[in-house]
Amino acid sequence: MQTSSQTLSARISDHLARIYPNLDCAILASQVIEAFWPENTPRRSRARRPGNRLWSERDAMVITYGNSLQDGQHKPLDLLHDFLHNHLKGVINGVHILPFFPYTSDDGFAVTDYRAVNPVLGDWADIGRIGSEFLLMSDLVLNHVSSQSVWFNEYLQGHAPYDRFFFEASPDDDLSDVVRPRTHPLLREVETAHGLRHVWCTFSHDQVDLDFRNPQVLLEFLRIMRLHIAGGVRIIRLDAVAFLWKEIGSPSIHLPQTHAIVQLMRLLCDFEHLPVILLTETNVPNAENLSYFGNRNEAHAVYNFTLPPLVLHAMLSGSAAKLNRWQVSMPPAQLGCAYLNFTASHDGIGMRPAEGLLDEGERDQVIKTVRAFGGEVSMRALPGGGEAPYELNITFFEAMKGTFAGPDDWQEARFLCSQTIVMALEGIPAFYIHSLLATPNDHDGVDKSGQKRAINRHRWDYPTLLAHLEEPDSVHARTLSAMRDRIKLRGGQKALHPNATQFTMQLDHRIFGIWRQSLDRDQSIFALHNVSDTVVHVPPGQINLIDGDTWTDLISGEPITATGGDIPFAPYQCRWISNRSGRS
Repeated sequence: MQTSSQTLSARISDHLARIYPNLDCAILASQVIEAFWPENTPRRSRARRPGNRLWSERDAMVITYGNSLQDGQHKPLDLLHDFLHNHLKGVINGVHILPFFPYTSDDGFAVTDYRAVNPVLGDWADIGRIGSEFLLMSDLVLNHVSSQSVWFNEYLQGHAPYDRFFFEASPDDDLSDVVRPRTHPLLREVETAHGLRHVWCTFSHDQVDLDFRNPQVLLEFLRIMRLHIAGGVRIIRLDAVAFLWKEIGSPSIHLPQTHAIVQLMRLLCDFEHLPVILLTETNVPNAENLSYFGNRNEAHAVYNFTLPPLVLHAMLSGSAAKLNRWQVSMPPAQLGCAYLNFTASHDGIGMRPAEGLLDEGERDQVIKTVRAFGGEVSMRALPGGGEAPYELNITFFEAMKGTFAGPDDWQEARFLCSQTIVMALEGIPAFYIHSLLATPNDHDGVDKSGQKRAINRHRWDYPTLLAHLEEPDSVHARTLSAMRDRIKLRGGQKALHPNATQFTMQLDHRIFGIWRQSLDRDQSIFALHNVSDTVVHVPPGQINLIDGDTWTDLISGEPITATGGDIPFAPYQCRWISNRSGRS
């Protein structure tokens, strides 16, 4: 009979055989185990069984840079801890601190040292302090590294093992099918100790792609994963993972070896004695994104990338028809898997996930409106030439300034409605710090950096922010208060567990409605959201309220009668109509 260690080794070998079929995978498996579990590091004797116990309705995330809050005196990570502790503790229990490592560009995603905390932000002790109070997510930026990193400098000098760490190609290669998220030339010419070489740069010429055909690259990232887990990280975000494996003559996205590497990492997490969640970041059309669940053997969670552009379209158009049509076709997450729902992040609102869901005219109308509200548009290169919109650059709060008809007075209500949809849907909700704070577009940041994404990456002067938050009539205080109240309300509802049953309702096109039922079937919630600036009436019979139960709108506290008159919805009003309080 095989021991559990032998079973783990055999399973690792099976994954490695699909990645490196020409290598001795038994030997490589032992190296994988040594890299991920160095001596005296405990691990489980059996893999953690798939289930929905890694998260609950009480889970919600905030996404932030380590230096989103500054005062010129204290370490930014200390200020972030202060804000999280005093303003979000007991409401939001998870925090994604965007790359907190030394870097050269792309606001942290061109990493120079994966093992160090950027000293401008703080140190590992500061990261650990936040991780001791909040579920901590970090970025594993594994597709590329800074061109000014030690790794790349060693490559240029021809020093082992880094001489084989980076993906090279030739300008004569057929790269016409490569899927690109940017418009710059894919290859960068560099002078090395071995002569001129052309390195692959998916995102920028300062971000040089690594070559995972060399198993030493994989082993190095497994060691880095272990370091992050030891530092308090419990959610590992695989940044830009879809582009990981390259093959000349192919699209070089979503290749089988990429999925096999994610499966290997999932297997290691399943044997890890600490609960570690693997999250993939793949800003691509919906079916491609969902493929990273695998057969319950890849990511624990995936970003719900299609949600932001469709929520945006619903709020701007005043119609939930497109959002509703897509949601009807969305499968429930598999056992042991969950969606991460959001509308805004440090990046823009991706438009690729809306391909095939919004036609060109609808897409262009959204773009025109976003530009009218001060936003920008970033483009991507198309295979064979040409460009297409890749993402919209704007704060989500500013995107809610009006509708296709122009600006109006409903911005705050419209924004809160958009975020309430995120809270109600199957999955774990995540909120960008600038959404919680109603941060305006940072045009100065764009002018200074020359980067469109800077519009949504404002650095708050912390004393100024606190002064705003202490003024009850400021838009920042009102928005944070409203968001806190609603997130806290959600955390008490069993029917809003990330894996609770969900059914999409067919109602007036201005109402986005879903029915949620708790895993123990004790609580039902009809979550209805008016995405328009008009009053809408919904007959109780359309939402199948069971006569005899006591129904209450959890948000307003109003009783709802199953046999009563039509239920009114003011512009952008949301109602969570439930037969139980759901509070534990």
